Amino acid sequence: MAATSVTVEIGMPPEAVWQLMGGFDCLPDWLPSIPSSSLSEGGRVRTLHTADGVRIVERLEAFDNRARRYSYSFIEKPFPVIDYLATMQVREGNEPHTCVVEWAGIFTPQGVSEEEAVELFHGIYAEGLAALKANFPD
Repeated sequence: MAATSVTVEIGMPPEAVWQLMGGFDCLPDWLPSIPSSSLSEGGRVRTLHTADGVRIVERLEAFDNRARRYSYSFIEKPFPVIDYLATMQVREGNEPHTCVVEWAGIFTPQGVSEEEAVELFHGIYAEGLAALKANFPD
């Protein structure tokens, strides 16, 4: 099993950042590469469409509003992995009124090397968190 994670510090209170990105259907609110999302199965499944028309279907596996964290897995994906589980979390920062956002995933590469799969998801997470941070200019 492979794993990667990316963190970003944001100069805003964790509650403010979680309010923007903490809903399972909120990716289009802060992630330009995902312009549309729709929920089904009582809000436990989201269907995403990327800017270039790729469809991704994900299942909410765990949600903890108090800890500002949720985890999800793939139902349908264009990625060369299986057994994928990712977690997004917002934690208190080291300085007052700041936070650290982490996007982490574990997965088993399928048809590619572990290094290639890790590089793919590390890039997706890094680009995504950079887009999130851009919503909170210093």
